[in-house]
This record gives sequence, C-alpha cells and structure tokens, in this order.
Amino acid sequence: MANKVSTIGILTSGGDAPGMNAAIRAVTRTALGYGLKVKGIRRGFNGLLEEDIVDLDGRNVSDIIQRGGTILYTARCKEFTTEEGQNRGAEVCRKHNIDGLVVIGGDGSFRGAGKLAERGINTVGIPGTIDLDIACTEYTIGFDTAVNTAMEAIDKVRDTSTSHERCSIIEVMGRHAGFIALWCGIANGAEDILIAERYDYNEQSIIDNIIRRKESGKKHHIIVNAEGVGDSYEMAKRIEEATDIETRATIIGHIQRGGSPTCRDRVYASTMGAYAVDLLYKGASRRVVAHKDGKFVDFDIQEALSMEKDIDQYLYDLSRRLSR
Repeated sequence: MANKVSTIGILTSGGDAPGMNAAIRAVTRTALGYGLKVKGIRRGFNGLLEEDIVDLDGRNVSDIIQRGGTILYTARCKEFTTEEGQNRGAEVCRKHNIDGLVVIGGDGSFRGAGKLAERGINTVGIPGTIDLDIACTEYTIGFDTAVNTAMEAIDKVRDTSTSHERCSIIEVMGRHAGFIALWCGIANGAEDILIAERYDYNEQSIIDNIIRRKESGKKHHIIVNAEGVGDSYEMAKRIEEATDIETRATIIGHIQRGGSPTCRDRVYASTMGAYAVDLLYKGASRRVVAHKDGKFVDFDIQEALSMEKDIDQYLYDLSRRLSR
C-alpha cells in the first residue's frame, strides 16, 4: 500500500468510449466527498506533459453523465512511452500536487499508469474501451453502447439489403478483437461472422454458403466483418464476381464511439469511478478496476496486463448453429 492521497488527477487516454464522462463525474464527486481536491488533465498523457490541467468540482461535472465522448478530451502520446516522458509526467504530477491519478482507457493507458506508479504516483486504471479487449475484466466502459449502436445500424442495412436481394458485408470496430462483431452477428442474425480470432480466410466457403442459401430461397445475406479482418470493400468485389449477386460493403466506423451511453455503461462507469477513488483513498496504487463474476474487483496492473483474453467459444459456436 502506498501513502494516502490528498489530490486526485483524472485523465482519459486512447480511444474515447461512451460512459467515460460518467466515470469522470463519479471520480470527481466521490473524491470531493472524501475531502480531496480533484484536477482534470486534458488530452491524456499528452496533456499531462503539457500541464493542461484544470480544477474540477461538483458543478463542472454536472450534466455530463448522458454525454458521449469525454469532456477531458483524449489522445495517444508516443512521448510517454519513453523513460524521459514518464519521468516528466511524474514531475508534473508532483508540481501540481497530484499524488493520486485515475487513468481511464485501455491496455496502453494502463502501461502508462504503471510507469507513473513506479515513480511514486498512486495510480488506478479504469477500463474504458469499446473493444472489450482487456483481459482482466468482463466489462469495459463503452462496449454496451457501441454494440447497440452497431446492432441498430446493421438492422437498417438489412432492410435495404433485403429490398435489393443483395449480400451486405458490414464492418464493425474492435481493433484486433472480435467481440463487437460476434455480439452483433448473433443479435442481428447474420449469416456469417468474420473475426480475427477464428476466421480461416477460406473465402470460398462463404461464397458457397451464399450460393446455397440463395438456391434455397433466401433473399439476402448479411456478413458481419470485424475490423481486425477488414478488407470489406475488396471482399465485396470478389464475392459479387464469384456469385453474380450484388454485394455491398458498409463500414459503420466511428459512430460506434459516439452517442449517449446506455444505462449499463452509465451505471458501471459510475461504479468503477467511485471504486477507483475508494482504492486511492485507502492508499492503494498500481491497481486496475475490473468486473468479474458479477462483482467489481481490482487487480495489480502488471498482473492485469499479463492476462490474455479470447472470445467465448460457446457464443461463437452458437452463432454458427443459428446462422444455418
């Protein structure tokens, strides 16, 4: 256990995720309830190095829980991957009397938090990423909103795909992880789901499925394609040429990052934010908040970063059974 803190800093790092504002609000108000000072660091570790730091109170985090994005802005910072940048970050924290730091982001953000902890700054990470790819937790802030946004978009593409009796390849986000694609594939009743964790790149089997289903009377064909597989536009050209069925590619893109967070994202983000402050107030450091087996828990940052995560095999098998 490290020393108890008197001033907590908050930053959001990496890709934005719906629910980050709910976490910022919870961190701020929980810390104020403990009698601590709170400072917001704009634009992630970039803003820390540039000392773009503002005071936060109960009023300037009001009316933000329903907003997507992050009021503190976010960025990626190459300089902070260097020892010089990490030393500078710790110096800035000390200069502004920040002895506790809440970092909201993904694995890269947690590595940065760990480096600050090594330099004497109490740190706690909160998993904020739509990709759901942090191994220590079953939930990450933003996933629920993003997957619902994607699901609604795919429903709309299905309508026009049916009207034109075409094949549609719909690419969703997730970086190298296929969780959004898998969940949407099941929720949207897709005929094929392509995720980097399982796709064997046997395009001929997809083509054969499309032809077989058309011959059985099916009027459309939906393929949900994960960002980690990609190549959607070129794939559409190849499938159309092989099947003589009009095929279109749609990349949903960054609308999955935006929008008002769902109830689950707001509640879980609020709980994780408060939990992070509870840890810091008790003198903890180098921790990551997680949701595991229905409970909010915490892990050592290095332990969390060493874990590996795979998709649920039962869900993947289910998606294949239901697509027949």
